Amino acid sequence: MAHRILIVEDQFIEANNLKLTLKKAGYQVCSIARSVPDALEIIDFERPEIVLLDIFLQGPQTGIDLASMLNEKNIPFVFLSANSNRQTLDAAKATNPCGFLVKPFREKDVLVTLDVALYIHQQKQTAIDTPGAVPKIPSDNKALADIIGKSAGITEILEQVTIVSKSDTSVLVLGESGTGKELIAQAIHSLSRRSAGPLVVVNCGALPANLIESELFGHEKGAFTGATEKRIGRFEAADGGTVFLDEIGELPPDLQVKFLRVLQEKEIEPIGGKKKKINVRVIAATNRVLEDEMAAGRFRMDLYYRLNVFPLTLPPLRNRKEDILLLAEYFLNLYAKREQKNITGFTEQVAKTLAEYSWPGNIRELENLMERSVLLTTGRLISSVALPSAAKKVNATTTQLKTMTENERDHILAVLQHCDWKIYGQGGAAEMLDMNASTLQSRMKKLGIEKKISHRNPGE
Repeated sequence: MAHRILIVEDQFIEANNLKLTLKKAGYQVCSIARSVPDALEIIDFERPEIVLLDIFLQGPQTGIDLASMLNEKNIPFVFLSANSNRQTLDAAKATNPCGFLVKPFREKDVLVTLDVALYIHQQKQTAIDTPGAVPKIPSDNKALADIIGKSAGITEILEQVTIVSKSDTSVLVLGESGTGKELIAQAIHSLSRRSAGPLVVVNCGALPANLIESELFGHEKGAFTGATEKRIGRFEAADGGTVFLDEIGELPPDLQVKFLRVLQEKEIEPIGGKKKKINVRVIAATNRVLEDEMAAGRFRMDLYYRLNVFPLTLPPLRNRKEDILLLAEYFLNLYAKREQKNITGFTEQVAKTLAEYSWPGNIRELENLMERSVLLTTGRLISSVALPSAAKKVNATTTQLKTMTENERDHILAVLQHCDWKIYGQGGAAEMLDMNASTLQSRMKKLGIEKKISHRNPGE
């Protein structure tokens, strides 16, 4: 049976185009509402199963006002938006919509977003009807074997990974540095029907600004000074497979337009060459707040919504307390085997220290700590761990609140001191902070961080 959809949109042309698209796809479309009172009346008589909801409507009430009423009625909704105002976006997101669609609408985006929205609502309903139910995750799946954890947060992520991997939908992986975004991308690719094709990983933050277009889209011989031979770009190299764009928030605005074409048209244009079709699935990731980037004009709103069809927000390690020791034991065994050491575990005090630490660098910080601890341990148990002193648990009653910038400066400084001011390479601060070394140096310069060198007076 086809789902019944209510369109709440005060612009006739846009509402009618949506109606035609939905009917063509086999959906039942209710009467079109142009205001909140109209929508409530239609809901009472026509009982829609999902609502496509514009934010700004006729009359004093907005789509955000209606969204709260829809939540009370347990009716899922998707926002229709052409607004990048941060305050408006925050208010809209606070109502927990099942998705966003950006104007102007593309038929494929509308249909995919509806499929995802209906799935999300179904999952929420299942959770309500069967409280305490454990999500079904394939326990013997090799693609998920390296994702360690049993907490509710990571279990939910694995369930979503299992589901979204079956489609070609774009995925946006969000989360702090070091939470395992690339590992999630690898799992999605391995579980997908594209698993036999390539997985091409691109760190947008590590590409030189003057070469990033050539790296992504390729170039023809002689296209510019120094182009002595033809180069295949990363997107073309991923043809038939998946491209994972890490640090997508670092992509320059002019290249965001070209990337949007890849998503919309499955088409690239090498420098100095002709347009060509490609068959790739896109997974993107960032530790930035893209809503802030949009509001500041640094990230395109239409690109954000094209990527945000199926967002996965990875929980920080501090919110996965029951996973900390599981991960620590996993990395201990991994590096003990590599170093051919017979280390079987931790002392009780070390286990307690690990469990209570806040892990600002997340899983990457824990892995680096375990590697270092294995190298330094001579007995069968790890009896001490070297955590950054500035980041250890402190008494909140005696700590003065700091700004985000001050906290960032303190954390970078603590990691630099912990690494003896080593920035590059294995065990360096850039690796521990999970960022490109040049990006770290740029942040240090901006935050006024420099190594203090003490000089001895003559005769000392």
